[in-house]
Order: sequence, then structure tokens, then C-alpha cells
Amino acid sequence: MKRSVLVLAGGLTVLLAAPTPAEAQRNGQRGEAELARTVAGRTAGRPVNCIRLSAIRSSRIISRTAIVYDTGRTLFVNRPRSGASSLDSDSVLVTRTTGSQLCRLDTVRLVDRGTRFQRGFVILDRFVPYTRPRR
Repeated sequence: MKRSVLVLAGGLTVLLAAPTPAEAQRNGQRGEAELARTVAGRTAGRPVNCIRLSAIRSSRIISRTAIVYDTGRTLFVNRPRSGASSLDSDSVLVTRTTGSQLCRLDTVRLVDRGTRFQRGFVILDRFVPYTRPRR
């Protein structure tokens, strides 16, 4: 009996924490604005299917919008095919690859930074390179 009460309470907490449609839209707009600031001053290139793992210096989540992979001079922006609504700053990206590249259709698990429970996953799409113009 105790267990079912805990499960019910946990489920209720999740329901209460879920954003309303209006909040979700505002969060998406914030994500788009943050992404625009991130790539400001850079030029978008032709999308590519894969990027080399060894070239990635860091990655950054843009809430509900995209994952940005930094390779130095170039930022690769990936707007996931599926699961973008699960992206937020409290998530840690966990990527399991079989080769030396991160590619379109690869799956990235999202793990909660605090609880370390899996909170979802995204399926990657094409990577759009944004480069700084040469001076």
C-alpha cells in the first residue's frame, strides 16, 4: 500500500510540474532567442550528416530547441528530429557511439543532472555548421 501511494504522489508531482501550453510556447521562444544569440555573427553553412567526435570541444543544450556542438571556429547546431521538447539545462547528454562520428539519426539520452535518472532522449538530425568569417 505504501508503495502505491509513493508512486501516485510521484506521478502527481510530474503532472503538476508539467508546463502549460502557453509556458511551453514561451520556453520555445526563449530557446530560439538563445540560439540566435549563440550563432550571432556567424554564417550558416550547408548541413552535414555527421561530425567527428574528436573535433568536439564542448556541447551545450538550448532548452526545447537544439544542441550546439563547439569545434572551435565552427558551431554545429543540431535540431533533433524527435525529443527536442525534453531538452533543458538540467539535462546531461549521454551519447553512445559505435564509430568516430556523431551522425544524423544517432540517439542521445538525456539524464537529469540532480537525480541522475534518465529523463528522455533525442534523435539527432542534420548538423548545421555556423562559422565565424575570417578577419
